Amino acid sequence: MGIRKKNNKNPPVLSHEFVIQNHADIVSCVAMVFLLGLMFEITSKVAVLFITVQYNVTIPANGGPEETAVNYFHYGLKDVATVFFYMLVAIIMHAIIQEYVLDKINRKMHFSKTKHSKFNESGQLSAFYLFSCLWGASILVSENLLSNPVSLWDGYPHTLMPFQMKFYYICQLGYWLHAIPELYFQKAKKEDIPRQLVYISLYLVQIAGAYILNLNRLGLVLLVLHYFVELIFHVSRLIYFSNEDRQTGFTVWAVLFVLGRLLTLSLSVLTVGFGLAGAEKQGLNLAEGSFNVLFVRVTVLAAICTTQAFMMWKFINFQLRRWREHAQTQTLKKKPSSSKSKSKKANGVNGSVGASGADSPRARKEKSS
Repeated sequence: MGIRKKNNKNPPVLSHEFVIQNHADIVSCVAMVFLLGLMFEITSKVAVLFITVQYNVTIPANGGPEETAVNYFHYGLKDVATVFFYMLVAIIMHAIIQEYVLDKINRKMHFSKTKHSKFNESGQLSAFYLFSCLWGASILVSENLLSNPVSLWDGYPHTLMPFQMKFYYICQLGYWLHAIPELYFQKAKKEDIPRQLVYISLYLVQIAGAYILNLNRLGLVLLVLHYFVELIFHVSRLIYFSNEDRQTGFTVWAVLFVLGRLLTLSLSVLTVGFGLAGAEKQGLNLAEGSFNVLFVRVTVLAAICTTQAFMMWKFINFQLRRWREHAQTQTLKKKPSSSKSKSKKANGVNGSVGASGADSPRARKEKSS
């Protein structure tokens, strides 16, 4: 992300600079329009589509002496409106964290332009990954997905989701969609935009794929695992920017990154390759939400394996670059010490030459005279 320079001059209305400086206020006004729509009967039906989670299904549950109703949700086209609204919320939250937290730290630390942009990126992602990890872990515990791994594929298709799980996916899609306009709002460098778009597209495609193919349980486990590893990396980078001698976090992240890739591949192959392949319901049935056919299973596994291989390739390049930079800094530290030793030797030679000159025959003759 680029550096946003505050200018005392008011830019022309609706100019690029005006939109960039005031984008949080503009988006807040748009979000307020939807919230105000709830107050009027004419517009409330439309506003509800954007604000509340859609496709509610009430199922009676016989869990005791009295029948209790349990609410579940499935997905549909109306979710696009809900994702759009929470994309606006993500833009507002991004601006709040940037202005009231990261910008204040940047003023105290006086980072360079490169460190400034990386610090902003790691600060934003650390907050998001921490929130998503805690929220996702609470859903995993409440749904007993960790204690019962068979539930990842048992009973497929998992068309009905509890409220927390569906809202989690809505917020995830909204956050990664908000990252696209943020490239413009944060004045991202042209050379960084392709990398960022690939990064964002991978998240959107895989989260939406797990959501649409009713692999929401597997997707949730893999997201929490991936977010935890990424959280370690970005927190380590923030610590590194405050003190460049503190690099232990990167070593911990490197170990967890490799373990995370192995766990991701293992869970994916176990769930899609073995669990779904041996499930009772086979075949493509759009009405029931079942996509349990060989082509879909192979496509899902190929997408996951390709993504993991791509991430490992980026990880290896990152480690090689770090080792090269470390070697360069070590050589630079050795050069001043070697130059100091050479200067000391030179001074010693000059002193010995001066001493021998003082004891020369001419000097002795002058002394005797």
